[in-house]
Amino acid sequence: MPYVSRTAIVTGGSKGIGAAISRRLAAEGCAVVVNYAHGRAAAEEVVRDIEAAGGRAIAAGADIGALSGIPALFDAAEQAFGTVDVLVNNAGIMALAPIAGCDDDAFAQQVAINLGGVFRGMREAARRLADGGRIVSFSSSVVGLYQPGYGVYAATKAGVEAMTHVLARELGGRGITVNAVAPGPVATDLFLDGKSDDQVAAIARMNPFGRLGTPEDIARVVAFLAGADGGWISGQVIRANGGAI
Repeated sequence: MPYVSRTAIVTGGSKGIGAAISRRLAAEGCAVVVNYAHGRAAAEEVVRDIEAAGGRAIAAGADIGALSGIPALFDAAEQAFGTVDVLVNNAGIMALAPIAGCDDDAFAQQVAINLGGVFRGMREAARRLADGGRIVSFSSSVVGLYQPGYGVYAATKAGVEAMTHVLARELGGRGITVNAVAPGPVATDLFLDGKSDDQVAAIARMNPFGRLGTPEDIARVVAFLAGADGGWISGQVIRANGGAI
């Protein structure tokens, strides 16, 4: 169902899954704030694509791990488009290491961005999102897989799931839905980097479809949750992984 004069913020919206979400929400009629931390050129390319297709978008730089990042995004969105209706907490990082081998800097950075950034996004949205709005955050299917090397990353995503369940109850009276999407392996440059063809093939065989997910697979789930048809879905974690778990 098309959106009507709605504005969406997509953190980490310039590349990979975030770029697919930005384009999909714009195609559905949202004005989109495409957030980036460092890749300004990539964000501006997504904006050009959206505008070429007849949509509305701006690129907005902000470090989601910094205390000022999320408020700055809401300020930019309100200045450009008015109220904010949809927040997609997509930005995140992954530094794989056994728990015994994870240093304090890697731990702190993942907590600051994956958990702290989402917390501040949820908090700002709770204060500034229009009634009837949508909050969609990103967890990961590794929360249920318990794979070696993913301990800290999975812990941050488990925290996102807990906050999702709680915030859904806190904001239900305003008609705001709060959900999380937990993708499995998705064929992005970030995921494929450093993996051999055999490794990728083995990972693809983990689900019954025998393939990796695509950014568009995930963007479709987000678009559903962010739109009118997802209005009765709240406090849920959707494992979009092709049946891997």
